[in-house]
Amino acid sequence: MDFQDYFPIWDKLNTIQQNKMLGSLMTRNVHKGTMIHSGSADCTGLLLIDSGQLRAYILSDTGREITLYRLFDRDICLFSASCMLRSIQFEVTIEAEKDTRLWIIPTEIYKSIMEESTAVANYTNELMAARFSDVMWLIEQIMWKSLDKRVAAFLLEEASIEGTATLKLTHETIANHLGSHREVITRMLRYFQNEGMVRLSRKTVEITDARKLKQLCDE
Repeated sequence: MDFQDYFPIWDKLNTIQQNKMLGSLMTRNVHKGTMIHSGSADCTGLLLIDSGQLRAYILSDTGREITLYRLFDRDICLFSASCMLRSIQFEVTIEAEKDTRLWIIPTEIYKSIMEESTAVANYTNELMAARFSDVMWLIEQIMWKSLDKRVAAFLLEEASIEGTATLKLTHETIANHLGSHREVITRMLRYFQNEGMVRLSRKTVEITDARKLKQLCDE
C-alpha cells in the first residue's frame, strides 16, 4: 500500500500540502536491532510504520532501560520529531525490534504543514495525548504493581504479539523492557517455572500455563 493509504488524515490536506509531504518523504528499510532515533537532540522526523515493529525506551544514567511503548503496522511515532515541540524534551531512543519498513516525514516539513493546517495540528495533539497516556499507564504499573505481575503481563502480551507461547527472549531483554535487573528477572522466571507457569531453556521462555499467569495478573 502507498503512504497515502496509511496517513490517517491524508484527505484533510490540500493539494499543495500533499505534494509537499510526498516530495520530502523518505522510505527506509531497517534491520532488527537498528537504532533509528536517539535522544531529543536527534530530530529524525515523524515515523510512519508500513510493516515491522519498533520499541521506544528511555535510558537511565546507570544504563538501565525501560520500554515506554511499542509501535506496529500503521503506527506513527511523534517523539522522534519532538524537537519541533519546544516544550517537549524527551530523551527517547527508538530501535527496530523486527525488520521494519517505514516512512520518514522530515521534521521541518511536518512542522510547516502543522502550522497552516488545523487538522494536522489537532491530529498531532491527539498523537501526543495518546503517547502520554501510554507513559502514564507505565508509571502506574511501576508504582502500584509488583514485579511478578508485571513480568506475567509482559509474557502474555509478548505471546499475543508473536502468536506463540514459545518466546525467543533472553532474561536481559525482559529486564530491559521492564526497567529491572537481569538477575531479578531470572529469579522471577525460575519461580514461575517452579509453579508450572513457564518452561525455561536457552534464550527461550515457553508459557505452559497461560491461565495461571493471567490469574496472577488479575490478583
